Amino acid sequence: MLGALQMGLTTMHGGLIVAGADPRRRLEGEENVAQRIKMEREARGWSTATLAERLTEAGYPLNQSAVWRIESGEPRRRVNLDEAIGFAKVFDISLDNLVGPPEIAANAHVKRLLAEFAESWQKFVTARKEVNRARDALDAYGAAHPNLAELISAMITQVVADEAGDDHHSPSLPPGSPDA
Repeated sequence: MLGALQMGLTTMHGGLIVAGADPRRRLEGEENVAQRIKMEREARGWSTATLAERLTEAGYPLNQSAVWRIESGEPRRRVNLDEAIGFAKVFDISLDNLVGPPEIAANAHVKRLLAEFAESWQKFVTARKEVNRARDALDAYGAAHPNLAELISAMITQVVADEAGDDHHSPSLPPGSPDA
């Protein structure tokens, strides 16, 4: 959840919302599932009866009226986990994709960019943990050998400056980093 918080997302009642947005606008949940089911069904030109038949054939029996109540009922019929798995399977999408915002799911370019960002963010977090472990080891060595502590600190600063390719003299993180 730390990554989500730093991307401008916060949690509310077990779901994600966009920071500063209408607190009722969740990035995941029942309403999105209902909208996604209808969007995916219509994109394929299927009726609610056809979708119900395909779910049943895939081993997730559901009748046409249940599909309609999920998509359009007042109040909407809730989707249980097995049914969600069935819808994802029939539509050939992930569960994350099924519960996410329909506006994003409909935009393939945004989905690709978000996937790239998520992968890069994970690599960054992993690299940051490795940097912290290495820095902790150097700090511990400097503490155990006080005569070298100042030299180690200066060398760390030099490594960071060299890797940054400028006259950067402080081993700090870029804005928006996990520990910044």
